[in-house]
Amino acid sequence: MDAYDGGSNARHGPDRPAEPGVPAESGVPAESGGPAVPDPPAEPRAGIAALSLRYQIGVALALAVVAVGVCVHLGMTFLHVAPPNTVTREHGKAVDDWIYPEFEQNWKLFAPNPLQQNISIQVRAEVRDGEGGTLTTGWYDLSAEDGRAIDGNLLPSHTQQNELRRAWDFFLATHDGENRPVGLRGSLSESYLRRIVVLRLDRDDAVRATTGGGGAIERVQVRSRTSNVPAPQWSREKVSTTPAYRELPWWRVPADEAGGGVR
Repeated sequence: MDAYDGGSNARHGPDRPAEPGVPAESGVPAESGGPAVPDPPAEPRAGIAALSLRYQIGVALALAVVAVGVCVHLGMTFLHVAPPNTVTREHGKAVDDWIYPEFEQNWKLFAPNPLQQNISIQVRAEVRDGEGGTLTTGWYDLSAEDGRAIDGNLLPSHTQQNELRRAWDFFLATHDGENRPVGLRGSLSESYLRRIVVLRLDRDDAVRATTGGGGAIERVQVRSRTSNVPAPQWSREKVSTTPAYRELPWWRVPADEAGGGVR
């Protein structure tokens, strides 16, 4: 009996299609002789990982320098605004050298005595009219003008909030109680404050309001009006609300500033 007999010894298997899930017989690979399946392409690198090793080291060093600089700056700022302590007493000069003048902070951490006074800066001027006479303006309350510009303004400018106030603080810090300059920055503070008030008078058209026509500002005088904030109704504290004035001497205005031309 040979292999072509249809009896019970006839071979099967290879002539029948393989059932699903049943492995192929006689060790013949399922896809014998077929093309090799390529591996999927690798994901492209992005960000710093895409750089060469040399550039990665450079970026890491740059980030480290920036991080150290930020930490040093935050530490110096904290020491500057913090109450006096052992570190500031020992290294106060180094802290001041780092902060001034670029990073000056006008606030104190844990301030024990917040301001309880209202201070307004006022100015008046001597104006030369077209006929050679001299007239004196009334007092212009520049702080009140800034207050009206800020009130209800969601985004007030830095000038409206701080320019005049900081100029007055600068003057007080460089002058004694007799309005005499102390140190080398005294004359600078006077020039700075004088230019600000002359520009404000020019903005308010003070010359035309005084002379009714043309003219020029010859001298200006600045004063401060200081009054205590009234105590709340529930407090028993008695506070005088009578304003106190500090008048500065008359300052002559240079010709190039008289018309408000110096910006």
